[in-house]
Amino acid sequence: MTGGTGGLGTATARALLARGARVGIVDLHPDTPEIAARIAPTGVTGFTADVCDRDALDAAVAHICERFGRVDVVIANAGIMGRGSTLRTMPAPAIDKVLAVNVNGAVNTVNAAMKQIIANQGQVVLISSMFAFLNGMGAIPYAMSKAAVEQLGRGLRVELAPHGATATTVYFSLIQTDMIRNGVDEDPTIGKLLARTTPRPLLKRLTPDQAAHAIAHAIEHRSPRVIRPARWTPLSVLRGVINPAIDARLAGDLKVRALLGKLEDRGIR
Repeated sequence: MTGGTGGLGTATARALLARGARVGIVDLHPDTPEIAARIAPTGVTGFTADVCDRDALDAAVAHICERFGRVDVVIANAGIMGRGSTLRTMPAPAIDKVLAVNVNGAVNTVNAAMKQIIANQGQVVLISSMFAFLNGMGAIPYAMSKAAVEQLGRGLRVELAPHGATATTVYFSLIQTDMIRNGVDEDPTIGKLLARTTPRPLLKRLTPDQAAHAIAHAIEHRSPRVIRPARWTPLSVLRGVINPAIDARLAGDLKVRALLGKLEDRGIR
């Protein structure tokens, strides 16, 4: 069971199909059943549901079980970024929406499938981000949400172990999806902030297919965590040492301050 009919969701469905899986796709899009049928009429089923609606997700799991008999893996990958802004100028409803989809949505998705995952000694896959351990300036609610997803994955891996089930946390850099195009590429200020704060080699983007194959490989091997591109791994491992120094440097960087000022001015208007 995977979320999303967008770039990553569809690519993941295809990657899993290629490995012999049967896939249930859950998405807010009203045409989700038709989109699923176009991917593979017999191997994929689609159900329209909002990840913020637990009852709808329960119905989605019941539909998938009716169609395929069981759920062995649940992938919580619904996520939104929102418009770049400093926290003090970000509208409260925008903050609430990011946290509702990215955090509550992940929890709802996992809980809806939990009985099946435990009964089948299955696997939970949670899509976090490099922003779980990067400074989240300009996109604090999104970074907060991905740090929360990381903690969800770590905790679940321990809680599920006595049941023979497991959890995987996936950390991706930027993926060429609509969310990144709308949230980063179409916002020059956010793009400049990323370029200013992140070494160019680390900004290499993934295609949806590359990300999907990383997810499929993690499921096959029940990996506890996946980091792609792999060059981000040292920063994750050394975050406790590196992050304080990075935060101090960014706090005193005049160009970063100027870019954040542009975000604040935009929000105040």
